[in-house]
Amino acid sequence: MATAARSLAIGLGVPLVGVNHCVAHIEIGRYATGCSDPVVLYASGANTQVIGYLNKRYRIFGETLDIGIGNAIDKFARSKGLPHPGGPAIEELARKGGYVDLPYTVKGMDLAFSGLVSAARECRAPIGDVCYSLQETAFAMCCEVTERALAHTGKEEVLLVGGVGANSRFEEMLSQMCADRGAKLFVPERKYLGDNGAMIAYTGKIMLESGYSVPLEESYVNPSFRSDQVEVTWRHDDPGERIRDKPLDQITRATGAEAEVLLGDLFVEKRRVRKLYRQQELDDRLIAERTRAEARLIASSRKEGVPTPVIQDITGTTIRMERIYGSLLKDSLSPGHLEEAGRTVGKLHTAGIVHGDLTTSNLIMREERCVLIDFGLSLASSEIEARGVDLHVLFQTLESTTDNFSELKEAFTRGYEHTFSGAAEVLGREREIEKRGRYL
Repeated sequence: MATAARSLAIGLGVPLVGVNHCVAHIEIGRYATGCSDPVVLYASGANTQVIGYLNKRYRIFGETLDIGIGNAIDKFARSKGLPHPGGPAIEELARKGGYVDLPYTVKGMDLAFSGLVSAARECRAPIGDVCYSLQETAFAMCCEVTERALAHTGKEEVLLVGGVGANSRFEEMLSQMCADRGAKLFVPERKYLGDNGAMIAYTGKIMLESGYSVPLEESYVNPSFRSDQVEVTWRHDDPGERIRDKPLDQITRATGAEAEVLLGDLFVEKRRVRKLYRQQELDDRLIAERTRAEARLIASSRKEGVPTPVIQDITGTTIRMERIYGSLLKDSLSPGHLEEAGRTVGKLHTAGIVHGDLTTSNLIMREERCVLIDFGLSLASSEIEARGVDLHVLFQTLESTTDNFSELKEAFTRGYEHTFSGAAEVLGREREIEKRGRYL
């Protein structure tokens, strides 16, 4: 294709424009639906990414840590002798199925499908039940990480792109999630969801109109060209920013991605709420597991010298804890604060605990000391991989929301190395995890 494109450019005497596949999905989606500044869920065969626009780049908030959702579905379908592509066959079988328990893997705004597919392949339940549960679990994971991005950025639009978006149940779940948050879902016509020539042609057109072209002698195919490496020269709008009517210390009520939070003068009451997009048995399990784990690991972390809130009371869905006054790290990013955050995370990893949702929304600066909150996805683990994912989630959040990522990452690393003796090995693993990212 690259040779053909060069030949046509020479033969017709026209400019050559190199288009990134993922960015083309986004731009045809924006054009076809009329949305302006969405959180993008890109769900295709090889890719699962949550993306947002900031400062001339499409930033990746989260993505699959192993295989894309479409490949996961097709892999399961092949194991059961279902026709290719497996999505439509699984969707049809799922209509008659019931729920069976399967692994649910969300790590901050990242997610993973390999364990889910392996468990589904080995499940001995009726095929309709397995198909139903595979869909419900995989799509709920995608909805959750998208909701986390909405909560973090304050954006009010979601754009679904990629071939997996043609599944009607997937669209229904995303629509429910958006409605519950007061956001709006945009889905292009099916002819624009999967790979299509129009998306390349349209994106090439707007790139050319912005003055972009590639000299023939400098053109080549780059299979590792990620969407966040593309300079978006054709957009001149400012990204939507979340509205902060009050400083954190003056807020009395908040709604996060999975809980409603009541803030009193001396306490915070965090109540996990039912997610209507999620299958009820799955939702009940996640609420119970996460509430218990959060309370237990906050207390364990505090015993090991990690700054956390003091737990005051716990029920099946609610944790009451000390209120931490200060500013969220995402509202006060500086090298000094990131270095202090690194020290805190180093202490956490030294204690054998992984946070699981290490974003700048879950660290509070209190009098120049960094306090960790929201342990809902945390676990007791000394595995290098789990620690590496922790850092990857934080670095990805920083890169997607700031212009001085390198300086902030370097500062965090200094603090992390200061309090955790195994820092070098974990930082090396984080670099490996980064390289696993899907390229399109």
